[in-house]
Amino acid sequence: MILIAPSLLAADFTRIAEEVDDVRKAGADWLHYDVMDGVFVPNISMGLPVLESIRKGTDLFLDVHLMITEPIRYARRFCEAGADLVNIHIEADSAEHTLSALQEIRGMDRRCGVTLKPATDAEAVIPFLQTVDLILVMTVEPGFGGQHFMSDMLPKVRRIRELIQTSGRDIRLEVDGGVDPKTAPACIEAGADTLVAGSAVFRASNRKAAIDAIRGN
Repeated sequence: MILIAPSLLAADFTRIAEEVDDVRKAGADWLHYDVMDGVFVPNISMGLPVLESIRKGTDLFLDVHLMITEPIRYARRFCEAGADLVNIHIEADSAEHTLSALQEIRGMDRRCGVTLKPATDAEAVIPFLQTVDLILVMTVEPGFGGQHFMSDMLPKVRRIRELIQTSGRDIRLEVDGGVDPKTAPACIEAGADTLVAGSAVFRASNRKAAIDAIRGN
């Protein structure tokens, strides 16, 4: 099943509660929540208080993407704030600390995931295959919304799908960056089953139609 996770980064922040409810009614499966610290990526976005507020107002699955250095420092706190899944970057810390953070998230009875920047090889996920519930492939450079889709990331998606199948585990494969009705079919064909879409959903005149088109309906 293809899941659609609109990225809150593209929403109208003056009316976040209404925006979240609107995409839920439009058929969103998850809500993608980007956290940026201005260090790991050159931008700053939402943090714990906003997530806590959103959690109080929606039953949507909250897919929290931590683009921060040393995510182990905050993994537990984002679980406590309402995340259903906490996703951390492989590049943000050592493999040992990354595994510790993933185990801490699991210990909070939440799902966990790892993310790869465009320059990171697919094989970097191998040490985490027995732990994660999701792998996210960035198809833009993380840190800013509205970028163009990097089609040269599709072979990486295919390779990670192969690695998932070899692992024998049920791991979702997510793509984030420049996903819209035109680029989504190639992502799905390459093996992605969870699509993050920001501008393509939140800036669409008909959000239900946009979500349906991205899903392939």
